Amino acid sequence: MNKVQIEDYEKIGRLDFLDWELFRNKTILITGATGLIGSNLVNAIAYNSLNKKLNIKLVLLVRNVEMARELFKWADVKIISYTLGEKLDLEDSVDYIAHLASPTSSRYFTEKPVDTILANIEGHRALLEWAVKHPIKKFVGISTMEVYGFPQKEHKVTENELGSFDTMNARNSYPIGKIASEALCNGFYVQYGIPTVILRATQTFGPGVMYDDGRVFAQFMRCAIEKKDIVLKSAGLTERSYLYTADAVSAILLSFLKAKAGQSYTIANPDTYCSIKDMAQMVADEVADRQIKVVFDIADDIEKLGYAPTLYMDLDVGKMEELGWRPSMGLRDMFIRMMMDIEA
Repeated sequence: MNKVQIEDYEKIGRLDFLDWELFRNKTILITGATGLIGSNLVNAIAYNSLNKKLNIKLVLLVRNVEMARELFKWADVKIISYTLGEKLDLEDSVDYIAHLASPTSSRYFTEKPVDTILANIEGHRALLEWAVKHPIKKFVGISTMEVYGFPQKEHKVTENELGSFDTMNARNSYPIGKIASEALCNGFYVQYGIPTVILRATQTFGPGVMYDDGRVFAQFMRCAIEKKDIVLKSAGLTERSYLYTADAVSAILLSFLKAKAGQSYTIANPDTYCSIKDMAQMVADEVADRQIKVVFDIADDIEKLGYAPTLYMDLDVGKMEELGWRPSMGLRDMFIRMMMDIEA
């Protein structure tokens, strides 16, 4: 861990809406622990458990054991090799499950729609079937804002407004797989009493993003660091809110404690709402200090690049805020802290 990450974890430890004492002597199982949100979640819990002497036990289900050992070599964690969808052979008593593992690349969704759908559905099924025989306090599954489809511009989107999707479009394998997984979670809640909660996250970034990440925010970050112009392959009209990694972590932790079973919650920072074009310009002006500019090189068929159609995803987070949660980091500072982490 570096200074930037430690600052985030200490801040999470001081949040007035999180009662860390309630995690004392608890066991938390996390999938996707080597991913962006997962690695920050593991580090935040382990760091605060150590500093507050809470004796929280962490069980990590990971595909790449060596990567996990390297990432968390400083922490006392149990690492288990696991492939999404396989039967979980675990006898540990677990209090909370955070299921974060999922494909995240738009190009992957387009090229491997079968793998995308099954990774989501079968991944949830295996964990939920295990929970039927091993009582837990809360199962938190991470879904996506994409389940809301294609809202109208200037419409505030609430949790009851799921979209409709063309099943003949391979790119839609991701939101369709997530919707099916959400329904499966609710089914296990209704039929078996598993206390499931769904968090629908917007695009999340901050410390922990890999330098070669293919998503748009990482491309903008690299341009700012390398002092190269930002080249947009589309008009950049999509509008959405974003979320800082530490804010995603605090939402998951609060959901363990206060979210209602059988409910879904949107997590995003409404103050970051902007178009991709505007975000690019902000990075060029405020992050790169006007040393770069934004240029357009619009592709003939952007869908072949895995880009989603133009979206207007203005998310209402009032339901999550009713639990006491508050996002803390604005868009400019998200980029700056992500870059500080990369350069640390």
